[in-house]
Amino acid sequence: MEAAESRGDPLNEGFLGTAAPYGADVTLLLEIAMGVGLLVGALLARLGRFQWHAWCQSVIVLLNFAVIVITMIPSFRVHVSPKIPLRLGKAYYALATAHAALGSVTEIAGLYILLAAGTNVLPEKFRITKYKAWMRTVLVLWWAVLLLGLATYGRWYLPHFTLSRRK
Repeated sequence: MEAAESRGDPLNEGFLGTAAPYGADVTLLLEIAMGVGLLVGALLARLGRFQWHAWCQSVIVLLNFAVIVITMIPSFRVHVSPKIPLRLGKAYYALATAHAALGSVTEIAGLYILLAAGTNVLPEKFRITKYKAWMRTVLVLWWAVLLLGLATYGRWYLPHFTLSRRK
């Protein structure tokens, strides 16, 4: 479908002024908001507001899990995984694959912290004892994943935007 033909279709037309579809723009803004939310949650912990900290971080980890399952996994399966490993030398695929790999590890670590620190679901030997180290590490990883996501968005949608503007 030509770009001109897809205009007017709200699912194929983003709102950030790039070549990204609507869903990609929503996902990008949600992820940025969640990244900021995690920083707010870390600040809450530093202020001794541990109940609010736990609530904030838990909501974000669970919301992110939903975003991954609903938008990112399907997109990766359609656009990237069929081209692995042959096209990993191209930035389009390499960035998305690195984002998915590090993002998966980070989300699993976030879910683990949620279970190990916030519930009694896990046996005692699997629970966390050094909360700060775990949480700070996952926060740094989360922001690395967010930056990879921004790079992926840029590589996927900005070159098309600049090329389509030149025509």
